[in-house]
Amino acid sequence: MFFLAIVGVLFVKTVGEETSENIPPYIKQCKEGDPNIIRCLIDAVHHLSPYLASGIPEIELPPVEPFRMEELSLSLTTGPNGYKVTLSDIDIFGASNFTINKLKMSENGKPFEAEIYMPELRINSKYSSSGVLIILPASGKGSFHGRFGSVTATVRGKTSTHIRKEKKYLHVDTLSFDMKVKTINMGVKNVYKNSRILVEAMNLFLRENGQEVLHVMTPQLRNKLSSLFMNISNQLLTHVPQDVFYVPKHSNVTSTV
Repeated sequence: MFFLAIVGVLFVKTVGEETSENIPPYIKQCKEGDPNIIRCLIDAVHHLSPYLASGIPEIELPPVEPFRMEELSLSLTTGPNGYKVTLSDIDIFGASNFTINKLKMSENGKPFEAEIYMPELRINSKYSSSGVLIILPASGKGSFHGRFGSVTATVRGKTSTHIRKEKKYLHVDTLSFDMKVKTINMGVKNVYKNSRILVEAMNLFLRENGQEVLHVMTPQLRNKLSSLFMNISNQLLTHVPQDVFYVPKHSNVTSTV
């Protein structure tokens, strides 16, 4: 998902001591005192989006298209023969295609907050399953695919600053998010031994219980993605001094992008 780009330009409202003459092309600057600072920050995040999609090699930032997760383990029904699914080698597409609807800056120790909309997220992965599903033994392996339409995510977090080589840098200390999905379409294919009845049963279950399956996924998604997004954001912020993207009033340095 998405929406990791937002923390790349959010900040605690303090003014840097130095300015930089080297403005990376992926940075769109905003200036202290700008009456339209929120609009500038939103534009800066949108400007960063295509660079995140393809990656930024000079700061060792990997591309987010696709976004890779290792594994999710799901218990979809209960009981001694409950239906369990493990997704692995998970590729997520569409995270870089987003629009920021709302943005609230971090100020006076309060967290920053943003609402981000993504038209669609697509998931492709391997899966393995065990247990009983709709009275059928449902152990098997295959491929899983999902489409999540109209995704709205709320991102919250806190930042701190530190000085390195006489320049001020931001660090994302905490990051969390919640998301709502309007439409869900999930299914499996290439099931081991090609059991047609098992495939139909699994796809019927996923089709009729999409929101419930997403609900089971959500706690693991929240923990894994919050940690991963925070690491990626700090990979960006550790290479870019604060006054490069938030220019103090006394500075005449501007970007050419």
